Amino acid sequence: MTDGAYRRERLRALLACLLLVVAYFLVPLAPDPNPARLALRAAGTLLVVGTVATLVTRQVRRQLTTPAGGPQARTLAQLVVGLVAGLLVFALADYIIAANAPRQFSGLSTRVDALYFALTTLTTIGYGDVHAQGQVARVVVCVQMLFSIGVIATGASIVVRQLTQLRQPKR
Repeated sequence: MTDGAYRRERLRALLACLLLVVAYFLVPLAPDPNPARLALRAAGTLLVVGTVATLVTRQVRRQLTTPAGGPQARTLAQLVVGLVAGLLVFALADYIIAANAPRQFSGLSTRVDALYFALTTLTTIGYGDVHAQGQVARVVVCVQMLFSIGVIATGASIVVRQLTQLRQPKR
């Protein structure tokens, strides 16, 4: 892949990530007291998480099986976008839960709080200032932790490894 093509893939990935972040902050979310609709939202969120996990896993597999000199920059960019999407899906799920059931989380009241909490959970840092308090929130956070260990950690390690290999001079 030429330097120009590599730069275009990086730019596309950056733009896609920026659009995802903008969408995260702009998507309208109104609290819903109707338990049936809330259950539908929860099912939809689980479906989106499953889809993101599948897409990221596919990109991880592609990175592992793509021969050197293959289309690694494109699949690497797609993997980065998938990892950002995974983070934002969990942040949105946390925010929806906190907005609909304020006692589920302690210290989570804004989308920035939710993004902060999702990031600290997925990176396994967990400062403790924002934490799951209710049973629903704890179940969602358990899923986040499993996603973090199984998908995010693997994907992030591949991104770092591939970026290191792309930067090494060719022999």
